[in-house]
Amino acid sequence: MTKGLPRMRTLSSAETAPTRYAWTVEASDLKVRAGRTLAVDGLTLRLGTGVHGLLGPNGAGKTTLIRALATVLPVTGGDLTLLGHDAARGSHLRDIRRELGYLPQQFGFYPKFTVREFVEYMAWLKEMPDREIPAAAQRAIERVGLADQAGQKMKALSGGMLRRAGIAQAVVHDPRFLLLDEPTVGLDPAQRVGFRTLLRELGHDACLLVSTHLVEDVSAACHNVVLMASGQKVWEGTPDELAAAGQDSDPGDSPTERGYSALLGRAGGWN
Repeated sequence: MTKGLPRMRTLSSAETAPTRYAWTVEASDLKVRAGRTLAVDGLTLRLGTGVHGLLGPNGAGKTTLIRALATVLPVTGGDLTLLGHDAARGSHLRDIRRELGYLPQQFGFYPKFTVREFVEYMAWLKEMPDREIPAAAQRAIERVGLADQAGQKMKALSGGMLRRAGIAQAVVHDPRFLLLDEPTVGLDPAQRVGFRTLLRELGHDACLLVSTHLVEDVSAACHNVVLMASGQKVWEGTPDELAAAGQDSDPGDSPTERGYSALLGRAGGWN
């Protein structure tokens, strides 16, 4: 583990005990600003255990929603409950963040850290007990296929490897709520297939929300799809229902893409 950093106190069993809740995410009339723009405007959403895909065109509000659910952006209006805690008021942010895994589109890292040091450091920040960190980091690194690169410096990694290191830090503490914003950017087709398998595995016991432009990733890995446009949820359903929503005349190279195009067109979501 990284040396020379202040130690954090060990949490008691009462502090680490799971909270009982019906839904991982409950949002009602949610409003969130990105700068001066009301990027999420009146969104209502409920998400539980499983893999949920978040689709929408550029400017739909997907990244702003992800950042609000990650407690990075404050709620402007409406109600938001995460993991049984009121996230709109901000008094339980530490409890939420302890159970949260998050991969943003761009994530920061120390370039001179090795992959192992980076993942261990992130586990430490998430308040994992020291004795559990080495094994947890190794497991996360292996899950994303970086075992052979664990000793390499972060600055020496390719774009795809960096993305996989980012996924490893997001899952190292086995979060109950995992947010991934464009996680497959930079991954080759074989790596994307492996990533989909990992998503399905994680979704057995946790709530995953995956924002992506790659409709086929959602079709292959998710059991539920949320479509956003102009800051609002305009459709929600299964991948099969998404594929059935389109016709041969709709734009797209697959039934899923044609269904996405059809639903977005009906919602007036194309910019």
